[in-house]
Amino acid sequence: MGPHKDCIDIVTKLGGITDLKAAQQVFADTIDAKNLGKLKRIQNPEVLKKIANAIKLCKPDAVFVDTGSEEDRQFVRELSLKKGEESPLPMQNHTIHFDLKQEQGRIIDRTFYIYNQGEEVNSLALKKDRTEALEDIRQKMTGIMNGKTMMVGFFLRGPAGAPASNPALEISSSTYVMHSAAILYRNVYADFDEEVDKLGHFYANIHSEGLNRPEDLPNARVYMDRSHLTTYSFNCTYAGNTLLMKKGNHRFSVDRSVYEKKGEQIAEHMFITGIEGPGGRITWMVGAAPSGCGKTTSAMAGDHFVGDDLAQLWIADDGTVRSINPECGIFGIVEDVNWEGDPYLMKCLRQVGTEVIWSNVLIDENGVPQWMGNGEEPPPVKGTNFQGPWKQGMLDENGKAIPMSHPNSRCTLSNSALENYSDKNEAPEGVETRIITYSGRDRDTMPPVWVSKNPDEGVVIGACIVSAATATEVGATGVRRQPWANAPFTPGSLGEYMDAQFVFFNSDKIDDDKRPILAGLNYFLSDEARGGSSKKLLGEKKDVKAWMAWLERRAHQEVDAIETPIGYVPKYEDLKQLFKERIDKEYPEGLYIKQFSLYVDNIVARIDLQEEAYGKEQHIPARLFDILKKQRTELMALREKYGPIVTPEQLQGN
Repeated sequence: MGPHKDCIDIVTKLGGITDLKAAQQVFADTIDAKNLGKLKRIQNPEVLKKIANAIKLCKPDAVFVDTGSEEDRQFVRELSLKKGEESPLPMQNHTIHFDLKQEQGRIIDRTFYIYNQGEEVNSLALKKDRTEALEDIRQKMTGIMNGKTMMVGFFLRGPAGAPASNPALEISSSTYVMHSAAILYRNVYADFDEEVDKLGHFYANIHSEGLNRPEDLPNARVYMDRSHLTTYSFNCTYAGNTLLMKKGNHRFSVDRSVYEKKGEQIAEHMFITGIEGPGGRITWMVGAAPSGCGKTTSAMAGDHFVGDDLAQLWIADDGTVRSINPECGIFGIVEDVNWEGDPYLMKCLRQVGTEVIWSNVLIDENGVPQWMGNGEEPPPVKGTNFQGPWKQGMLDENGKAIPMSHPNSRCTLSNSALENYSDKNEAPEGVETRIITYSGRDRDTMPPVWVSKNPDEGVVIGACIVSAATATEVGATGVRRQPWANAPFTPGSLGEYMDAQFVFFNSDKIDDDKRPILAGLNYFLSDEARGGSSKKLLGEKKDVKAWMAWLERRAHQEVDAIETPIGYVPKYEDLKQLFKERIDKEYPEGLYIKQFSLYVDNIVARIDLQEEAYGKEQHIPARLFDILKKQRTELMALREKYGPIVTPEQLQGN
């Protein structure tokens, strides 16, 4: 069951503005002539009332309307330096922003869905009753912008004219948030009303950093109101908690795809990239992975970059599945980004010209950003990082070495700066999508690449992602289930989300000749897990280019495969050729056998984990359990015949 719509809109209740005339009076009382003139372009009454109520609640000293013009963008940049939210760096157009050292990731313990009695909320998420949330927001957001300027921007999550784009209102007192928004999203001020009218809805995001002190962090909150498509965020600065056009609005898009657009659209935590195949064709691929698990690297491994984090998919009238990127920029993790694995990104980060906002990296004595895993020599010995002055060998209060940069350090830049950028990023018709992948930080279980036998088994691959926790969430540890890499952003029940996936990928509106293949991708498999002594990867980061090239051929039915209980895996000769063609690398058969042998006990343990976990959930479609049971039975039959490790040769002879 989706969210109720007939309930109190919190900002309206707290602001008290319910008609357009009252909203116009608020603007006349609080906005100077120049900005009032800019606001007159916006005519939608609901949008205007939302802005007026935010002003009444937050009580800013001034209001700035960001039209997306170069003059307005420059105003935000300069104000950010003046406020100290960012500092300039020697390289032209580069700035550094530091979050509080206690807020280096998403504050999942203080992030809530606002819910109404009787609604179902994702069992993996926190929720707060609407009445309690209203009181909390009243206490903590009333007057929070005293002494500050409220900035208002009019954005579109997706290309103008695309049927799956989403208009979004961004309201914040943080210049870092608004500067980031200008890079990551499309400011459509002039066409905002038209897009809202055409698409029939808009998202609203209201944020203030407050006083930005460590002692305020216990009172930091992120609230998402599914009923009124509005987010509230306060007393925090990390972009994942504040720039809620990103993951906050993604949650609303997931909700809409389950409850309003079921069978028509899906909203995913996926990169979008184009892979060149024989004859100059481009095959478009989207892929899910939890934050910090290689989405940006995979996106860059393609030949034509569209996006590295989010995707909206829909079934077009011509029977194809189409994808757009809600964003037009990257908020990317920089740890382990280096010249070998990420040459396109490194050119932007190390060469003059690209506008980059850095966050939480080390700024060395020469004003140069430095980060763990950049592969550059010699490493810096001192500088300033996320916790203050730093020098090599520094220990924290627990005697643990303080790293040069935080594992969740980021860079924010425009997609168009990348050498392999595709202008399809702005195409309203999206890209025809033929490959869907699911992956996680899986060190010991699944092979590097495998393709489902049918759409149902593909949905199950997504449902069964397991991944080691990363630094993107404050306090997260261990190995955890990460369904579709989208569960943290799924507001309703996982069972209803899963059902929407089954319906979408099985739709008879999709042309069977153009139906995407669904696959698993795993380039975190370790040497240790396959009989070696090293904890290093079994292979290299750049090998993903070969796995993706094989998927491209498979999508066009140009390579055969070996059938296994978990799906189809590549044949050695095909991979050997693709390794040579794509990355000019020899691919020994011994490595292939290690990577593509089935370690039956590990896979069965993974199936058991999923069955137990999903068995506790409501509304899970029976076909998930049917597929897992079938896979388990077939795997155990192989174990009976060949033992716990089944080689590709044995699978072919089976």
